[in-house]
Amino acid sequence: MTQESDEVAAAIAGELSLMDPAVRVSRTEAVRLLDPEFTEVGASGRRYTYAETVGELPDHPGSSPTGPRYEPSAIRGVLLAPGLVHLTYTTTFDGHRAHRTSLWRRQTPETGWRMYYHQATPFPRDNP
Repeated sequence: MTQESDEVAAAIAGELSLMDPAVRVSRTEAVRLLDPEFTEVGASGRRYTYAETVGELPDHPGSSPTGPRYEPSAIRGVLLAPGLVHLTYTTTFDGHRAHRTSLWRRQTPETGWRMYYHQATPFPRDNP
């Protein structure tokens, strides 16, 4: 593997971890995977800060081990600069589909890869 593919693979692994209900309910894991400067624009259009996300993630959809789960597909990543990866993919969750994009950054080897920004855009209802 090249350095670029290693970095993209690390970002994809982090992204998939954040869809795991066991990770979503763990404040420790959320803090490990989310950058302190993290922001999100959810599929609802709501903007979330780092503090809101860390505090509310256990109660968000997809966090219950017995409930619906995010099903990702067509994940692609590109290294934009050293320590910065852009991911795009689609999710299906409880019958709803969304386009998703994330920026992952690695500031130091100690902090590892963390999600810096995330946005979800729902598919129009008439889009198959």
